[in-house]
Amino acid sequence: MQITGEEKNELLKIVNERYGYDFSGYAEASIKRRINRFADINKFENYFDLRHHLLNDKNLFVSFILEITVNVTEMFRDPAFFKCLTHKIFPVLKTYSHRKIWHAGCSTGEEVYSLAILLYEHELYKDTIIYGTDINAKVVKHAREGIYTLKSMKEYSSNYIKAGGSASLSDYYTADYDSVIMNKMLKKNMVFSTHNLAGDTSFNEFQMIVCRNVLIYFNHHLQEKVLHLFYESLSMFGFLALGSKESIMFSKLRDKFEVIDKNEKIFKKIA
Repeated sequence: MQITGEEKNELLKIVNERYGYDFSGYAEASIKRRINRFADINKFENYFDLRHHLLNDKNLFVSFILEITVNVTEMFRDPAFFKCLTHKIFPVLKTYSHRKIWHAGCSTGEEVYSLAILLYEHELYKDTIIYGTDINAKVVKHAREGIYTLKSMKEYSSNYIKAGGSASLSDYYTADYDSVIMNKMLKKNMVFSTHNLAGDTSFNEFQMIVCRNVLIYFNHHLQEKVLHLFYESLSMFGFLALGSKESIMFSKLRDKFEVIDKNEKIFKKIA
């Protein structure tokens, strides 16, 4: 099955009206590819069959959200980014008595725990709250639980060392057979909740916002809308960290930010 552009638009409109998820601003090629993949996996022969089942089977809709939203993540992903945070951003964050950090599009939470670990090692975590949000309720639940595979943690240890970790990654979790659970000490300053960047508003003022590898799946109009949301949510001189293929240089807001690190796409609000 191959969905047409008109069918895609109709389906996304119905999904928004029925479930409150707005995907209209997602990049055309990406969203069509993911819908077609979902239809193929579930063996729908045509668009009308897909639409009928999607609107009448809530469990199927949960699977649809998992397929449409991108949930690729790992602990200390791109170690150079985390190393840059510790060298260039943490010293500034240290000047605040309390800090609020928003990790938007946090998926299953690996990068939130990565950030918490480094903040802890630099004596910043005690007075910091990290808000992890994602449009997908299922991955938010996973992030809140903080349970991962032992095999993956062993792989993440290499990233942790490259990111400048000063202890052993195993200090931050408890192993139980083939799984691990992150320490309660890390969880106590985390707040996980659902948030739709396409439609929801700002909910706090933050000294840093991290949103990596999310904007690349949005069209230009939605990218601009989300960047304005981040701008409004940042305190003056707050930091915005994007993914390696993302930037604010083509945004109307570019003059309101200073480039802190060109390679790691970290910016500071200056106006």
